[in-house]
Amino acid sequence: MTASDPIDTARLNLLLNELRLPAIKHLWSSFTERADKEGWPAARLLAALAEHEIAERGQRRIERHLAEARLPPGKTLSGFDFDAVPTISKARVMALVAGDSWLEAGANLILFGPPGGGKTHLAAAIGLGLIENGWRVLFTRTTDLVQKLQVARRELALEAAIARLDKYHLIILDDLAYVTKDQPETSVLFELISARYERRSIAITANQPFGDWNRIFPDPAMTLAAVDRLVHHSTILELNVESYRRREALGQQRGPGRPASRATIKTQAD
Repeated sequence: MTASDPIDTARLNLLLNELRLPAIKHLWSSFTERADKEGWPAARLLAALAEHEIAERGQRRIERHLAEARLPPGKTLSGFDFDAVPTISKARVMALVAGDSWLEAGANLILFGPPGGGKTHLAAAIGLGLIENGWRVLFTRTTDLVQKLQVARRELALEAAIARLDKYHLIILDDLAYVTKDQPETSVLFELISARYERRSIAITANQPFGDWNRIFPDPAMTLAAVDRLVHHSTILELNVESYRRREALGQQRGPGRPASRATIKTQAD
């Protein structure tokens, strides 16, 4: 094996920095040493280095997308108790996590159920799976995003703010029912829904069925239009189970050593 020239080594590292190839910069020395020992052809060495660079680049991209998504911690599909929510098909959820058939079409996802039934957990877990499959996701409480859009409207920048959200293939709006029923709030929410219609996807968690959304949108016409846009291309998941938090409290009241009833088997919380 021929030792590398220190000048060539320094020059190569500078070139790899300039080309932004950190994985190859880190690995090339050990890979070339192995290639010399095992008699690799040049094409094999280059292919091995390129494969590692691509893999590391993909991992760094996922890490960036996870950081920007702001998903609540600990909400994974492996931690979701599908047995406790018989209305939800695990196979159907795993198909949603692939993302291709619905995110590319700008379709939506709506999760209904009572407080504490697991809507937030499931929505966040789907978001995590989508990010791991290469999609970009933003998780936010509906009220938080609405407030930001209201500020943008006051600054005459609402259109630009909504356009910036286009980089996300999916926006998860958690707790829709907690939006205050007033014209400014529901107006910006409606504009977001309209702007993403058939272009970019929205996932919504809601305690209230569509028939009660007039409590969110004060204008009946706006309610009808919002529901129409959300439902037109959508998957609806209903988590009609008792609140995890209520079951947990009842279990604590029974005290240790007393068996749980079927109605109080633990599932995931929102």
